[in-house]
Amino acid sequence: MAAQTRALVSGPWLADAIRNKLVGPKLRILDSSWYLPKTKRDPKDEFAQTHITGSSFFDIDECCDKTSAFDHMLPTSSHFSEYVGGLGIGNNTHVVVYDTSDFGSFSAPRVWWMFRLFGHSLVSVLDGGMKNWLAEGYPVTAEHSKPERRKFEATLNQSWVKSYEDVVENISTKQVQVVDARSAGRFRGTEPEPRDGILPGHFPGTINMPFTSFLNASGKKQGTESLSELFRDAGVDLEQPLWATCGTGVTACHVVLAAHLLGHPGVCVYDGSWCEWFKRASPEHIISEGEGKKV
Repeated sequence: MAAQTRALVSGPWLADAIRNKLVGPKLRILDSSWYLPKTKRDPKDEFAQTHITGSSFFDIDECCDKTSAFDHMLPTSSHFSEYVGGLGIGNNTHVVVYDTSDFGSFSAPRVWWMFRLFGHSLVSVLDGGMKNWLAEGYPVTAEHSKPERRKFEATLNQSWVKSYEDVVENISTKQVQVVDARSAGRFRGTEPEPRDGILPGHFPGTINMPFTSFLNASGKKQGTESLSELFRDAGVDLEQPLWATCGTGVTACHVVLAAHLLGHPGVCVYDGSWCEWFKRASPEHIISEGEGKKV
């Protein structure tokens, strides 16, 4: 089934699969919604009220490294295996992820990337998310039954994850292009960061490509020609190594997905992203048009 390896699936495709009762051990749908605390949205509560028929909730704040000082850093392989096995996902399950963001897609690419990172390539993002699913009149429900646990064995591809130390070294060597997916204002330092105690700005050498630029007006992914143009206009060469960053490693995954759609899988993510960088970096490594970091 060719659709199993597609990074994006359409609303009509998923609606057909649900109608044909394909949701089960071979196909699982995950609502992977996550919001910044300041939005005052509770994705678990929203899931309990309404979700795509047959879906389960994937909690980015549960399936993470709880010992880290930073939000939702990657879990261990064993934690990931245990967590997704509990969602009825095995190594041969096609996983479709979506979120309920007003953008059409916000956190779903992070979960898509996590599956791929842990060795599971049978994963797709629902193009346009819940926003387009509702706009196109497809069914939702409040009913949810917990799927039967399945065995999942994760294999982490550590080379896809970059650390603070990796980024510090790259600032000196300038070997790798780094794209920051936050909004232009946060990148430049003219709009506040959504988390307390973190000022906006960016680290040296990064290129700003706000994650929203990868989406069209309806919230679906831009076509390949537009995506190619976006990277070209930003001065990013997809033939060369590329890392992505953002606030906490969530929207950075839009960059990974966009490059993947253009035939360049394997863009790496700086998991700690700006939250870790701002707290750990020296002031000369914080570039901002606003207030910089105090020495």
